[in-house]
Amino acid sequence: MIPIQIDENSAEPLYHQIESQLRSLIIGGSITEGTMLPSIREMAGNLKCSVITVRRVYQDLENEGLLRTRQGTGTFVTHVGTEAREEYRTETVRKALETAVEAARSVQMGAEEVEDLFRQTLERQYGMDGGDHS
Repeated sequence: MIPIQIDENSAEPLYHQIESQLRSLIIGGSITEGTMLPSIREMAGNLKCSVITVRRVYQDLENEGLLRTRQGTGTFVTHVGTEAREEYRTETVRKALETAVEAARSVQMGAEEVEDLFRQTLERQYGMDGGDHS
């Protein structure tokens, strides 16, 4: 079973929630190349959503080159190159940081305050002591 969590209270469309989580699982390497995904009908049943929603997700990810469907066999995860994986990781974090900066600006928090808060968050999350721990 693929670990996708649906938030029914989210304003984000259902297909987008499924698609972004499945993309993350594939590009992040949690679902590896050659893995056969559940059928559209099975995935829809597992997620309690329509077959049309899952079909759209699979089609979008196939158009991106992350999935391939073999008629009569199933839908499989394709190879994700290192460059694509790195680009996805960077873009994911960049979007989150942009959202955080927008939130800070909306409450009139200055750049210096944001930097301090970011450093504190890094220290808490990574256990950093101010040195470079990459």
